[in-house]
Amino acid sequence: MNPRDRKNSIKALFGDALTPAPETKSELPAVNSSSDAANPGAASVPRAASGAVKAMGLSLSSIAREAEEARVLKQALEEGERIVSLDTTAIDISFISDRLSDAEKDDPDFLALVESIRDSGQHAPILVRPHPEQKGRYQVAYGHRRLKAARRLEIAVKAIVRPLTDDELVVAQGKENAERRNLSFIERALFAKALVGRQFDRKLIGEALAVQKSELSRLLQVADAVPDEFVRAIGPAPKAGRDRWMALGQLFDSQAARVKAIDEIHSERFRKSATDERFQLLFDRLTRKQQTEKAKPEDLTGPDGKVFARVQRQGRGVKIDFAANADSAFIESVAERLREDYARFVSGSSE
Repeated sequence: MNPRDRKNSIKALFGDALTPAPETKSELPAVNSSSDAANPGAASVPRAASGAVKAMGLSLSSIAREAEEARVLKQALEEGERIVSLDTTAIDISFISDRLSDAEKDDPDFLALVESIRDSGQHAPILVRPHPEQKGRYQVAYGHRRLKAARRLEIAVKAIVRPLTDDELVVAQGKENAERRNLSFIERALFAKALVGRQFDRKLIGEALAVQKSELSRLLQVADAVPDEFVRAIGPAPKAGRDRWMALGQLFDSQAARVKAIDEIHSERFRKSATDERFQLLFDRLTRKQQTEKAKPEDLTGPDGKVFARVQRQGRGVKIDFAANADSAFIESVAERLREDYARFVSGSSE
């Protein structure tokens, strides 16, 4: 595909309307059309909000999400998209990861989504493509959380099946995430890095993520500064914005910092903490000044067993404290001996 055709195909994905999908090829397995697709007139009316109100723990953002999903479903049906029901076991995730959350552990809204779908059904379909390498399977472009929720409920998932190139899939994925604004800063940073790795033009990446050139540079700067193993150990950390992630990235400036970071992410307290707490634990560990344990002082005793001096070593420094009853003539003799020995040492080393 030449650059002009590629650009046009990608821009088409940014249209306000959903593009009708071509007919699915005959070699694809048969799928059952959803009841909504079979009755467009009924499905074009958004579901009553009572289900969302009944679902325990739904936040205002969750309710707004349901209204938006109902609108998208209505638009898809009106414009001829075919909504089908697919077995979730036949669907693979995108080859470009855009989430770090582990279901409800790092995504508190996930359980609300599960309850919403359990109570009032799945309003908006996910977008999938026929798997490019495995016949009879599909690959998600967007809707990973809805797919996980359907798997949790052990029900089929509503989907639009559309032939997509790799480029079209990742841009559609980025477009949906930019519109929904439910990815954390670091998740967007890793997604941007993945797109750069696939040699996308940076202007198009900026359009896919709905960010300016300067913001895209910051996303990529953080993704490169914080080693991947530590990002994934922390998770999405939604409360940690750009500035804090950039500050954390600047702390990985030495091998010693990496050693401390590895020790922290394998600690029991780190593993048991929530994602934002994990970020803070690692940040605090890397900014904490190393406490150097002071060496125990060494007592110098005379023939009578009494301490006449105490030697304290701290790094390269050595401090000698003489006892209050030490003979002053002896102290002066030691000082003179040190001066002479040091002079001979300097003289010998310069020859």
